[in-house]
Amino acid sequence: MTDPVRWGILSTAYINRVVIPPAQASPKADLVAVASRDQARADAYAREWRIERAYGSYEALLEDADVEAVYISLPNSLHVPWSIRALEAGKHVLCEKPLARTAADAEDAFDAAEHAGRLLMEAFMWRHTPQTKRLTELVAEGAIGRLRLVRAAFSFFLDNPENVRLLADLEGGALMDVGCYCISGSRLLAGEPERVYGEQTLGPGGVDVAFAGTLRFPDDVLGQIDCGFVLPSRDELEAVGEEGSLFLDDPRHARRPVIELRRDGEVERIEIERADAYRLELENLSDAIGGRAEPLLGREDAAGNARVIEALYRSAAEGATESGVQPFPP
Repeated sequence: MTDPVRWGILSTAYINRVVIPPAQASPKADLVAVASRDQARADAYAREWRIERAYGSYEALLEDADVEAVYISLPNSLHVPWSIRALEAGKHVLCEKPLARTAADAEDAFDAAEHAGRLLMEAFMWRHTPQTKRLTELVAEGAIGRLRLVRAAFSFFLDNPENVRLLADLEGGALMDVGCYCISGSRLLAGEPERVYGEQTLGPGGVDVAFAGTLRFPDDVLGQIDCGFVLPSRDELEAVGEEGSLFLDDPRHARRPVIELRRDGEVERIEIERADAYRLELENLSDAIGGRAEPLLGREDAAGNARVIEALYRSAAEGATESGVQPFPP
């Protein structure tokens, strides 16, 4: 058995609650450190989660030579800057989604990784699940005939004005927070869009609280996405072909992984084994660090997702269709 990768976490964000338990349970990861902007908070957090070392600044954790990799769960606007700083400090990086709001920023982060000889991966945990793998297999096998449409939705109600998702200076917004999953799902199944069109509703804080987009992919495949903070809880992904559709009611977390194959007026429930998506992404990058695997997600995927986010926001702001999304025009 090889030695586990020694991990640290930058921030005490709420999402850590679903990352820490699998990190502590996995034989491939050893969570040894956490950092906050305040030493007392870091100390209390480390005690709560039984983490060995607590640092009162992100810089201090990055100076710990014993830490090999870091998970970054900071607000969106800090993802690229701190990913680059961590990479330059010699750490491998798993950065929470979305890595970046623009393709150029995503490319800068991966340039830093390449220069440092370290690995960087965007934390789209859902891409690692057996449910996602089976979905792509079914589409490729022709279970629904020729793919014609991908529909993705992700929303929940949020009314706390202090929540980072609603703060413009931290790059909040529905498209960034949950819409990025819809884009990821659409791109996984249909490739890179040729053009997009977006519409948004802005909240009092100046960020999008509802967003809807239309995407056109090669081979006459269309995409429809919607997301928001002023809508009820919904999390859906559907691949629609000429002969049927594949519907996932919980594509992101896969708590009860089932794919519904809807064809010929009947519904077949395809049950998939359950797995912890956060553990899978941590173990994938840990294996890659140890030279035992390739990172599932890399530069091309992260830059592609950011390129579509950028194009959709530009379309919504200007009220026009954005063409030439791949590559995005200067």
